[in-house]
This record gives sequence, C-alpha cells and structure tokens, in this order.
Amino acid sequence: MSDTLDLGALQTLLERVRDLKAACVGDLMLDRYVYGEVSRISPEAPIPVLRTRRTTAMPGGVGNVARNVAALGGLARLGAVAGDDAAGQELRDLIAAEDRVADFVARPAGASTIVKTRFIAAGQQLLRLDEEEAGVEIEDSDAFAEASVILLSDYAKGVVSDGLIAAALKTARQTGAPVIVDPKGRDFARYGGVDVIKPNASELTGATGLPVETDAEVEAALAALLDQTTAKAVVVTRAAKGMSLMRRGGPVRHFPGRAREVFDVSGAGDTVLASLGLALGAGAALETAVQFAILASGVVVGKAGTAVVTPAELIEAELSQHAVAAQAKVTPLDELAAEVEAWRRQGLKVGFTNGCFDILHRGHVAYLAQARGWCDRLVVALNTDASVRRLKGEGRPVNDLDSRAVVIGGLASVDRVTSFDDPTPIALIERLRPDVLIKGSDYTREGVVGGDLVESWGGVVRLADFKDGFSTTRTIEKMTGSAQ
Repeated sequence: MSDTLDLGALQTLLERVRDLKAACVGDLMLDRYVYGEVSRISPEAPIPVLRTRRTTAMPGGVGNVARNVAALGGLARLGAVAGDDAAGQELRDLIAAEDRVADFVARPAGASTIVKTRFIAAGQQLLRLDEEEAGVEIEDSDAFAEASVILLSDYAKGVVSDGLIAAALKTARQTGAPVIVDPKGRDFARYGGVDVIKPNASELTGATGLPVETDAEVEAALAALLDQTTAKAVVVTRAAKGMSLMRRGGPVRHFPGRAREVFDVSGAGDTVLASLGLALGAGAALETAVQFAILASGVVVGKAGTAVVTPAELIEAELSQHAVAAQAKVTPLDELAAEVEAWRRQGLKVGFTNGCFDILHRGHVAYLAQARGWCDRLVVALNTDASVRRLKGEGRPVNDLDSRAVVIGGLASVDRVTSFDDPTPIALIERLRPDVLIKGSDYTREGVVGGDLVESWGGVVRLADFKDGFSTTRTIEKMTGSAQ
C-alpha cells in the first residue's frame, strides 16, 4: 500500500463520508481571536501595546472537531457542557449557525463556559487568556445515538469522565461504531478498549516516559503504550514528521507528512480526529484513515486560527501534490542517463518509448500501462514542440512540451520523462541503452528506429497494442467539429 492517497481513492472516500453521523463528545470552549497591530511598547511596562482591529469567535475543543466533521461533509452530533452565561449563549448561536452540527450540549445551572482568547499581531500570538473553572462531568450523551463513529475529545476539562467513556464503549458494542479518542493526561488506560488512541508526540512521551524523536524511539513508545492500555491501536501525530500507527500485535508503520508552509497549528489535532474518525466510520482501513488525516491536517495548518478543511480543498491539495510528483519525473538527459545506469546496476530492466502524446487519451494510458508491464522502469521521450510541428503540421501540438511532460509524468506507469528535438530518438537510445524498446503495434519490428541497436546489446523490441477508436487526431476533430 502506498504511503499517500491517490486522487481517485480520495474522491471515493469523500463520497462515503458524506452525511455520515459522527458523535463528537468532549470538552467544549469558545475560541476568541483578537487581531490588531503593535507599533509601540507600553510606557508602563516593557510589553507591546496591541491596537485592536477585529475580533472573531468560534466553537473550540470538541466544537472544532464537530465543525471539521461538518466541513468534510459529515453530520456532527455535538455532545458537551457549556455554561448558561454570555459566552455560552455566544456558543449556542455559533453552533446553531452550523447547518450540519446537531446541538446536544448540556447547560447545567451554575456551569461556566470555558473561553480562550488569543491576542494576535502580524500573524504571531502575543498572549492567550484562559477563563475556566472546574469542569462539569457527564455520564452519558444523547449524541452517541445513531452515530456511525464516536469521537472523544479530551482536553482534561472534566467532561470525558470514566462514566462517559464507559457509555461510549457500551454504545459501540451495541452499534459497531468505532471509538477514537484524542487523549490528555498520563493515564491512557482509563480509555479502555477504544479502537484508536490518538496522542501527539509530547502526549505519547508524557504517558510512557519515553523519548519519541526517532522512528525507533516512537516504535518503542507505541509498544509500551499498548502494553499499558487495552486500546486496539495507537496513532501518534508527529508534526512535520507525519504520523505513526501501531495495531495491537502488529508492526509499526510510519507515514510521512505532507510538506506545507505552516501558518497556525492550533486546532490541527481536532482536524486529525475528525478526518480519522470519519474515514473509519465510513469503513476505511486504518492505514487509509491515517493518510486521509495527514492530508487534511496538512491543509488546515496553512490557515490562521481554529480552522476547518473542505473536500474541495483536499482535492486541490492532492492535485497540487500530484503535479509536484509528476514534475519531479521530468529529467534532463545527463541526469537521466546517470539514473538509468544506477537502475541497471540494481538489476532493474529499463524500458523506453517515445512519441508526441499531445492530448492524452485512453489509448495512450493503456499503451503505457502495457509497456510498463514489460520492464521495471519506463522512460518516455517526448517530441519537442518544434519536432511535433514538423511531424504533424501547423496548429500542433495542442499542448506545449511542459504541459505534456507533466501529464505523462502523472501516470503511475511512467517513471521518467525526457524530450528530444531530432527527427528520431536514436541519439537518446544510444545514450540510455534501454533493455526494452517499445513502439505501437501499428509499427513492424523492422520499422522500429533503434531496434537493431537494442538487440545488439541483448535487449528486445516489443510492440504494444493500441486501442481501436482512440487517437489524438480524432480527438481534435471532435473538439473542432470537423469529424464526419
């Protein structure tokens, strides 16, 4: 299994999580952000003076988990505690404005709402002010009913009590809903036999007393945590290093992070809990759920404040990542020759084919897939734009060389892409010395340029099938209306 989701798998998963009901139960708070400018130091003390420009507020803690569930297309059932005070009323209004979040928040007499206020200038937090009193425990939540997945968001404010955990596990036994917990504290055994515990690296260290800097250290800490608990699996988030997964009785698997500019990590753990839970609730494998969560959290850390991520943003991020990977396959000849030689030293069979590949169609995809089946590494050489014009006439190519190279490089069957301007690719073939030379079945063996050369050093010539009814010329005719 690949370490990342491909675009098709992502789109399928997003369809499966749509309208899935997720119980989001835990500590709720009001996240307030005060944005302003700092232009001087106070004459009263050596501190900056913040001139306020705007203030925003949103549900935080488990409220942000619910917002992320809703943003990803799920239906969140929010179970928590809030006060019957001004901040609590503000939270009530904010939750009511979320179309895909159902409010199961308890508001007992005498409870106070937790408020976190962050003061920000030039993208940097200057101060965080927390307003909170002793939390109120609950033993059960109506949010658990009808849920396909149960998400427990424990910020150690009191809501995620032993009784609430027991109620969640009881519901899970009755319905089959997986239970995922974002933990706090040192005693993770209190969460019982949940399906997944999702600590971050520092929380894993706090619970086990073990370092977690290297992969080997993480593996030891995960094994120790599973020994201390009855959880079925642990997923640890490791910031830019990605995530690591260990099932009970199984090996550790490390998933690399997505390279992105980090603007604000606040709330990223909520996004991971929401995306991981939705994927598992939709029946995805835990490995797939982790990949989904890595993609989602990679998008959200590029936003300011307690943010959410949408399906459209995930698809855009995946397309961007796909383009970067495809671009990386486009290789100058000197660099490519060195890579081919390295592959050959590893005992890998190198295949070579060439063409214009102006408008990629189904026939091209099938042709290249068949070609890749005859070798371990496939190199595709593209005619330059000038070369295409000489072969096909004015108006061609429709797509320039850079565009054609990235599109071809985006195919899993293609390992490297290069280009040539000569009438034939014979100079490339002599330089790369491929083991397999591939052309279409519209050629004969004798008509394949470079065939004799390849056979002279022990290689073979293969003729790949072309699917009937597919050609670039016919595609252009359909687009221009000139087809008969």
